[in-house]
Amino acid sequence: MSMTCAELLVTLLERQGVRLVAGIPGGTILPIYDALARSTQIRHLLVRHEQAAGFVAQGYARATGGVGVCLASSGPGATNLLTAVADAKRDSIPILAITGQVPRAMIGTDAFQEVDTCALARVVTKFSAQVRCADDLPGILATAFSEALSGRPGPVWIDIPKDVQTERVSAGVKWLKIASGTAPIAPADTILRAAAEAIAEAQRPVLYLGGGLVHAKAAPLARILAERQDIPAVMTLMALGTLPKGHPLSLGMLGMHGSRASHAVLRETDLLVVLGARFDDRATGRIADFCPQAKVVHVDIDARELGKLRTPDIAIAADLGCFLAALLPLLESRRRPLWRARVTALQATYPDKDGGPAAPRAFLEEVGRAAPPEAIVVSDVGQHQMWVAQYYPLSDERRWLTSGGLGTMGFGLPVAIGAAQARPEVPVICFTGDGGLLMNIQELATAAEADVNVKVIVLDNQSLGLVAQQQALFYASPGFGSRFEQAADYVTVARGFGIPAFDTGDAGAGRDFWSDILTTPGPCLVRVPVDAREQALPIVPPGAAHWQAIGG
Repeated sequence: MSMTCAELLVTLLERQGVRLVAGIPGGTILPIYDALARSTQIRHLLVRHEQAAGFVAQGYARATGGVGVCLASSGPGATNLLTAVADAKRDSIPILAITGQVPRAMIGTDAFQEVDTCALARVVTKFSAQVRCADDLPGILATAFSEALSGRPGPVWIDIPKDVQTERVSAGVKWLKIASGTAPIAPADTILRAAAEAIAEAQRPVLYLGGGLVHAKAAPLARILAERQDIPAVMTLMALGTLPKGHPLSLGMLGMHGSRASHAVLRETDLLVVLGARFDDRATGRIADFCPQAKVVHVDIDARELGKLRTPDIAIAADLGCFLAALLPLLESRRRPLWRARVTALQATYPDKDGGPAAPRAFLEEVGRAAPPEAIVVSDVGQHQMWVAQYYPLSDERRWLTSGGLGTMGFGLPVAIGAAQARPEVPVICFTGDGGLLMNIQELATAAEADVNVKVIVLDNQSLGLVAQQQALFYASPGFGSRFEQAADYVTVARGFGIPAFDTGDAGAGRDFWSDILTTPGPCLVRVPVDAREQALPIVPPGAAHWQAIGG
């Protein structure tokens, strides 16, 4: 059957199981939109900014583990996508960005809305390619999906000139089967035994759990390891929920805003088992002072992370699911009463609630008690993000979506919309600050139009809270450039977009209020005022060691 390249693209996306694409049309991608309009399987979500299209795709991918897809036109459409794609690269999120491009004859002439998209995309993707001939599309698309899902997941990008989109596919073109990713990497037996021996011999081991466990769907196996060997665990921001908050082996989050107890335990460990984490500076503080006396077993699917920042004693490049499944039979159950007693003593010395802000903590705990257990929790970036990480009762790593490596403000609302499109049967709670919301506030229109089940909770302190906090602690000009002199009325703005909205008036709205909000279908916005003097504590000063944390 004869078809255009644009029609072939839509057909191949349908065959791959794509059911949602987010985007904004423009001149150079209209042939694809024309083909997409005739699809009976793929829904299109019209966002209000191309960056939001990338974040919607991320929300869909983060909530499902599959590939999220977004569309944009050339020039500013493509450049607007870059931030969301870069964010996906840092957090290993599989998304496919598809952009239009000026016709082939005009490439390199500085044509209207022409940029070298592939050159820009190359540094923020695992794979990027321009389709120069319609017959090449199946092979390029197959490679893109395979790269997005194989090994360490990540974003990919395909750029298609407008005249290629309308080019007809030759009768003999091969429709390559699109792979779901290459086979996972399994560890060698000898190194497995070495890791098992190190764990068995350790007196004071700690698990250091990272976001790679989420991507590998290996968090349940990590929990079995912790419980079987009686090993306490710290988690990065991206791994929260791997061990539920309140689990007896959970030390909570480590890092810049991590618990003092977790840092105290890390100073005494003799073995650090690192699973899917990368020794990020926000997690480790000054790397030279991070567990200097501990032996390190580091497991990651990306061999480039092994030894990049900390030289491990045992380095294992492997899929975490394969590694843990093979490791567990080599380890017998054991108890570590002396180490657990010491950990308990350190937790008593440095309690979770010591030094933290009372009002945000109480409010987040109240929302957590009222929320259905299946709710997906999304956080934007900033002070509120740290409070959510510290105090919200996260219990499932797949239901916690936040921007880690790039720390992108404006992430929250569009990612929540994407997650709600992927999981319409559950409520999505989007915690955001006023600063983050303002960066993509136009997507309230998208939320209203799509009638998504997203509850936007705005912690409003009329400032860029985390920036203002660092200025107050470490600089001579506190508040300069980080305070909003003109307050915004977010309730009125949301209602203007057609979204029900409320103002708690304080941070202490009761459980009945939150239960009603979270169980009523459809979008909603709630403003929660927060005193601008509240700080996210403890905080490790930039470049300092964990033991130099301020607060708590």
